[in-house]
Amino acid sequence: MKQLGILLFFLSFQLQVQAQFYSAKEPFAHTFSIVGRDSKTGEMAVAVQSHYFSVGTSVSWGEAGVGVVATQSFTNKSFGLRGLALLKEGKTPQQVLDQLLQNDAGKEVRQVAILDAKGRVATHTGKNCIDEAGHLNGENFSVQANMMLNKNIVPAMEKAWKENSNQSLAERMISVLKAAQQAGGDIRGQQSAALLVVKAEATNEPWNDRAIDIRVDDAERPIEELERILKTYRAYEHMNRGDLEIETGNTERAMTEYRAAMTLFPENLEMQYWTAITLASNKKIKEASAMLQKIYHKDPNWRELTKRLPKVGFLIVSPDDLNELTR
Repeated sequence: MKQLGILLFFLSFQLQVQAQFYSAKEPFAHTFSIVGRDSKTGEMAVAVQSHYFSVGTSVSWGEAGVGVVATQSFTNKSFGLRGLALLKEGKTPQQVLDQLLQNDAGKEVRQVAILDAKGRVATHTGKNCIDEAGHLNGENFSVQANMMLNKNIVPAMEKAWKENSNQSLAERMISVLKAAQQAGGDIRGQQSAALLVVKAEATNEPWNDRAIDIRVDDAERPIEELERILKTYRAYEHMNRGDLEIETGNTERAMTEYRAAMTLFPENLEMQYWTAITLASNKKIKEASAMLQKIYHKDPNWRELTKRLPKVGFLIVSPDDLNELTR
C-alpha cells in the first residue's frame, strides 16, 4: 500500500505540474524546425515538420520587416504574436526570449527560436524537452528539434543550411528539413510540414507581405509534398508574370514566362491552356489550336471556356479563327 501511495502521489504531482503549462490551446508540437534569413534579400522564413496534425498553424509565426518565431515542444502559441510585437518595439531576440520565458511555468518544456530582421537569433530548449532535443544557431539561422530519433538531426540541419547557401531561401529551408528527415527525424514518424517566408521590409499592403505561406496538414511524406507545392508555387509565379506581360502587351515575354511555368508543371492543364490562348491572341492560330486539341481531349470543359472568352475580351480573333480554336 505504501508503494501504491507513493506512485499515486507521483502521478498526481506530474499532473499538477503539467496543468501549470499545458492546456487544450497549447498543442504538443514535438518537432524539428528552422528559422532563417537570406542575407542577400533580407527575406526571413520558418520551416517545420512534425508527426502532429497541421503543425504550421502552431509553430510558425512571422512578420515582414520584423522577424520570425518558431514555438514548439509544449507549444505556447502566444509566443508567436507576443514575440513579434516585442521585436517590433526594438528589443533584441534574446531580450524578447527572456521576457517570454520570465514568468512561464512551462519554460522547461518549451522550445523557442526567434530571428529578427538583422539576422540576430535567440534559441531556448527547456531541460525537460523530450530527447533527443537540442539546437544550434548562428548569424541568420537557428535549427532546433525535440523528440528526435537520434542526436544526428540538429547537426545535419545545421550542415544543410550552411551547404545550400546558393539556393533561394524557400528551397534552402526545405533542404534543411530533408536533411533532418534523412538523419532520422521525429521518432514518431511524419505527418505535417509548413513553410512561411516573409519579406525583408513591411509595406502598406500587409496582405502581400507574406512571400510564401504553404502547409501540408496531413500526409505520409509531408516534406516531399511541401517541396512539390513549392515547385508548383514557382510555376504559378511564372504564370503571374506572364499575365502581367499580357496586360502590358508584351506577348513575347509572356510566352517566355508561360513556357517556364509549363516546364516546372507540365501536367497542369491550366498553364497549357493560357499559353495556347496567348498564342492565339498573337495570331498563331494553328500552333494554339494544336495545343488546345490535346487539352480538350483530356477535359472538354476547356473548349466551352474558349467559346466564352471573346465576349469578355480575353480572346480577340475572327469567327473563322475561333471555329478553328474550338473545333
